[in-house]
Amino acid sequence: QPGMGMPPQPGMGMPQQPGMGMPPQPGMGMPPQPGMGMPPQPGMGMPPQPGMGMPPQPGMGMPPQPGMGMPPQPGMGMPPQPGMGMPQQPGMGVGGQPGGGYPSAGGYPGAGAMNQPQRKALDPDSMPNPIQVMADDKATHSTGEFVTNEKGKVPPLVTTHFLTRDQGNSGPRMMRSTMYSVPDNPDMKKQTGVPLGLVMSPLAEAAPGEYPPPVVNLGDLGPVRCLRCKAYMSPFMTFTDGGKRFQCSFCKATTEVPQEYFQHLDHTGQRMDKYERPELCLGTYDIVATKDYCRDSKPPNPPGILFAIDVSYPMVKEGIVHLICQNMKDILKNLPIDHAAGITETKMKVGFMTYDSKINFYNCNSLLAQPQQMTVGDVEDMFVPLAEGLMVDLDKSEAVIDSLLQSIPAMFAETRETETVLGPVIQAGKEAFKAAGMAGKLVVFHHNLPVAGAPGQLKNRDDRKCLGTEKEKTVLSPQTKFYNDLGQECVGVGCSVDLFLFNNAYIDIATLSQVCRLTGGQLYKYTYFQADLDGERFISDLTHNISRPVVFDAIMRVRTSTGVRPTDFFGSFYMANTTDMELASVNSDMALACEIKHDDKLTDEDGVYIQAALLYTSVSGQRRLRICNLALATCDNMGELYRNCDLDTVVNFLAKQNISRLMETSPKQVKEGLMSQCATILACYRKNCASPSSAGQLILPECMKLLPLYTNCLIKSDALSGGSDLGCDDRAFHMSCVSNMDVASSVVYFYPRLIPLHNISTEETGVPDQVRCTIEKVRDDGVYLLENGIHVLLFVGLATDPAWIQDVFGVATAAQIDIDKTKLVERDNPMSRRVCEIYRAVTEARARTMKLTIVRQRDKLEIVFKHFLCEDRSTASDSHFSYVDFLCHMHKEIRAMLS
Repeated sequence: QPGMGMPPQPGMGMPQQPGMGMPPQPGMGMPPQPGMGMPPQPGMGMPPQPGMGMPPQPGMGMPPQPGMGMPPQPGMGMPPQPGMGMPQQPGMGVGGQPGGGYPSAGGYPGAGAMNQPQRKALDPDSMPNPIQVMADDKATHSTGEFVTNEKGKVPPLVTTHFLTRDQGNSGPRMMRSTMYSVPDNPDMKKQTGVPLGLVMSPLAEAAPGEYPPPVVNLGDLGPVRCLRCKAYMSPFMTFTDGGKRFQCSFCKATTEVPQEYFQHLDHTGQRMDKYERPELCLGTYDIVATKDYCRDSKPPNPPGILFAIDVSYPMVKEGIVHLICQNMKDILKNLPIDHAAGITETKMKVGFMTYDSKINFYNCNSLLAQPQQMTVGDVEDMFVPLAEGLMVDLDKSEAVIDSLLQSIPAMFAETRETETVLGPVIQAGKEAFKAAGMAGKLVVFHHNLPVAGAPGQLKNRDDRKCLGTEKEKTVLSPQTKFYNDLGQECVGVGCSVDLFLFNNAYIDIATLSQVCRLTGGQLYKYTYFQADLDGERFISDLTHNISRPVVFDAIMRVRTSTGVRPTDFFGSFYMANTTDMELASVNSDMALACEIKHDDKLTDEDGVYIQAALLYTSVSGQRRLRICNLALATCDNMGELYRNCDLDTVVNFLAKQNISRLMETSPKQVKEGLMSQCATILACYRKNCASPSSAGQLILPECMKLLPLYTNCLIKSDALSGGSDLGCDDRAFHMSCVSNMDVASSVVYFYPRLIPLHNISTEETGVPDQVRCTIEKVRDDGVYLLENGIHVLLFVGLATDPAWIQDVFGVATAAQIDIDKTKLVERDNPMSRRVCEIYRAVTEARARTMKLTIVRQRDKLEIVFKHFLCEDRSTASDSHFSYVDFLCHMHKEIRAMLS
């Protein structure tokens, strides 16, 4: 059958096929083809299959429409063809011909090219790459809007700019699923190997131009809920009996509508007030809770922030105490305000402690002329020595706080104390919140490993040699239960803990991070802190930490419709039972993940309905719920599943799942598990969904074609395999970061953005297009910005145009750049302004302020830059594949599975 064995693709190191049927994609690195000016000949790009009864595809015999970039692909926007038995796979022509006109989607040339010495036949430019996928997605979603009006609708990629219009499902910023068509049969799902998981950021900020979730207030009635499963009112509920009852879409039980909530139905069975009530028409809404939802059935007090400052010798000497006190007044101007409740100024309270081997509390009562210090020397038996005046209103006590912030640096200027405690400080914070009867967060600024003889004392167990071996668990799991237990006690009083660490040596992040993880807090690390280089970055992080949207004393539960249930949860929270995530705080940057598994077949179900409910105390002390709803479609064939996956969410979910697995198994098992899962997913597609073609072709599903690339990036990442070159603290820090990452952050963490700056135009605005993350794309005369959300590097080639260097760095040649600088200085010329504008745009989008490293080509730091070029072979370890090698390895695995 002509075209069945897939003619060799041009540009792949093989003879060229004249008139191949589709014009190459611009920029794909293919030679121009003869016959290119002609429209594809009907029946040429795709021979009709005998007996398939398939009419030629519309749009295939026409020339590509201008601006379309590629001829329409079968099965993409079209209904399945009659008599075919299975809808066409997008991106795959019938005879294994790549539908998109580039080899990645359809298949690679025969097996010979894959395993024989002339392996260079596998041209890296023809392999699937994220740059192309991101560009295609932007073209697909060119309207700039994503309307959530139907179940199972796959959202745009996180890299595509769009506004969500909530019409019944939560927007993708709040909730993403790994798949949007769920197999109705658990065996089918198991065969594919694709996990069903959710990544949720319930407090994600709305983009400019989107509506924030409205607050519903039903007064004493409170939230309307299903009698049986306690799900909250949502657009998925159906009203019956003239509006007197509603049927729950989750458990199918019917509940009587409370009298004061009754409304008549229209001729279509919808309530007349559907579009006046957010809970009946929106995917996400907030609702005011009644006192039944409060601790001890009493409405809560407004929450507070308590700062605990380490005032030992290194903190004072390195200028950290001075920096905190100098900037605190400005930082506190940005305390969050509960705008959603119609409040115009902050209601949050603040308080201060300092500590070394003793703990000092400060009474900042507004009636005092200056603050009073009270010291607790016996840290074995922690108590809070003042009942009133520790947690105060900023506006009332402003003068007292100003006086305190001026006196702290002076008070400890001559200190010689080097021993510090940490456990008792967190205990004191917890007791302070308990005594004040409020939830809130404790922000601790700390320097050294707490080796002093006190609760929470730790020993130095730094041993980087065991990273990457069977023994790495011994340094990556906590060395004592103390901080885990303390974290649980903090959750009990609604106090979350953020740690800002300024260590110059091992500090055991694996152990200390537990108290942040369990309380919904966050850990920041500034190793080898220098005030002049790192001060700005620290203050920027602290400002963001204090000002971003946050809620306290929260509990979250995920409910699903019958047939599936949530089983495993990943992120920063404490679970006392199997269903509820307890979070002392939740912020807008944080994501939680949850795995969903089949209980039994979904044959009678019309969809999979998911509702995540977050009960919390707002920053003004109002008890509310945020309800997020998402409906997924069900399907009875694998093709449907493979067409409706969100790969970025799959990668985020797998990262979290595997970081958690590292604690139970070995790094070797985790890596092998990821590889075999990747092979399973692709082999299952090949076997069940792809049209027959020779075994020599690697055939990838369109929306999963980057799975091999991303799996390899996941395996090579610092979070999963940072070794002795990274060190124990950094490895634990990366694991902690990834465990809380939202999807937009994980995309760039695993596949960094590499942005050329040497060829930018000063006329343009916005961030230039990124290029593939490989040394092949880095020129000697180029300058590149590389960022992954934690690091940002500026690579300068030695042959860079001296005029560019002069404009941006103010020196004559690359050799003269002061690479110890960690900030770009904006100079008075258009190029410098444009470079700084790009730098700001790239870095401001991130939850953490990144440290800039300037890397000159062929300097010793070049190895750091190369480490992040994830398509290349790893510089750190021989066991890591390049993308080309990994793809060949996957191809071999898949063929082994299929034979």
